[in-house]
Amino acid sequence: MSTITEDKIQTILSGIIDENTGKDLVSSENVKKISIDDEIVNVELLLKYPAANFHEDLKGIVEETLSKEGVNYSNISINSKIPSYETQGVEALPGVKNIIAVASGKGGVGKSTTAVNLALALQSEGANVAILDADIYGPSQPRMLGAKDLRPQESEGGNMKPVMAHGLQSMSIGFLVDEASPMVWRGPMVTQALEQLLKNTEWDDVDYMIIDMPPGTGDTQLTLSQKIPVSGAVIVTTPQDIALIDAQKGLAMFEKVNIPILGIVENMSIHICSKCNHAEEIFGHGGGKQMASNSETNFLGALPLQLDIRTDVDEGTPSVAKDPESQVSAMYQEIARRVAGTLSLKNESVGAFPKITIE
Repeated sequence: MSTITEDKIQTILSGIIDENTGKDLVSSENVKKISIDDEIVNVELLLKYPAANFHEDLKGIVEETLSKEGVNYSNISINSKIPSYETQGVEALPGVKNIIAVASGKGGVGKSTTAVNLALALQSEGANVAILDADIYGPSQPRMLGAKDLRPQESEGGNMKPVMAHGLQSMSIGFLVDEASPMVWRGPMVTQALEQLLKNTEWDDVDYMIIDMPPGTGDTQLTLSQKIPVSGAVIVTTPQDIALIDAQKGLAMFEKVNIPILGIVENMSIHICSKCNHAEEIFGHGGGKQMASNSETNFLGALPLQLDIRTDVDEGTPSVAKDPESQVSAMYQEIARRVAGTLSLKNESVGAFPKITIE
C-alpha cells in the first residue's frame, strides 16, 4: 500500500465480517478509533457485546487482513462495552441493562439447561449476568446452580438480595419454598409472584439477565411478556417435528408482542456413543436450522445429546462452570457470543405493546 490513510483503513475494516453479528466491523459501529503513527496503523475496536474468548481470534483476523492489504505494522486493541437496548415498551428494570428470555413451546427440550449454561457462557465472555427462574410451578434453577439450600437475604431497603451461585445473581421461587412443595396456584397468583421476584430483588449492575421461561404459550407466558422489559428472546428446540411445531408457536408469541427473536438453538442435535464414537441423530436432523430459515431468524447453534450435560446440572455444576475449557463449553460460549452479538444490532425501539386481537 503506497499511501496509508485512515479512510483506506476504514474501507479495509468494512470488509471484515464479525461472525457473531453477521455484519462488518464498520457498519456495526464497532470501530472506535483509527490512527496512523508513521507506518504503524492503530485500530481500536469497541465491541457492543462481551467476547473475551474471541478477542484474540478477531485481532488475528484484523492483523492478517491489514497485512494482505500492504500494512506491515499494526497495533490492534479490542474491548467491549455493553449498552442497554430498548424493549417492547415496558419500563426498564433498575440495575438491569438487558433481559433475554429463553423459551420453548414445550417442556423436555433442555431449555433450563441451555438457559443456565448460556448465562454462565455470557459471564465467561466478560459480562455481569443474572438468571431469573420464571417457572413458578417447576423451578429448576436452584438445583442446577447447586444452591437449592440457600435463601435470599433481606436488603437494607426491605427487598431481597439475589442468591449468588457460580458468580451469577439468581432468583427463583425455589429459594423461597421447599423443593418438594407443589405450587397450587392459579394464573394471576403466578404472575404476581413472578413480578415480585423480578422487581423486589435488588439486582446489581447486570449486563444481561437470562429469564428461564416456563414451557408453553398460554396466559402466563403472554402476561410475562407484557410485564417484563425483554430485549430479545432465544427459542430452544430439538430437531424432531413435534418439538418444532411447539417451538414455532413460542416464536410466534414473541413476534405478536414485538419482542425481537435473537435466534434458535437446536438442543440434543446429535448423540455420540461414549463407547464407539458412533454419531446418531436420534431426534432427526436439521430441524432447528430449517425453522430458523423459514422464520428468517438466526440459527445460533446446535448442542449435542450428551450425558455429562445432564449430570452436570443435576450435580449443581453446569458444564460451563464445571469445565470452562471443554468442547461443550466452547459451544455454549459461541452461542452466547452470537446471542449478544445479534442483540447489539437492535438499536431502535420496537414501539409500544400492541393491541392483540383473537381471530
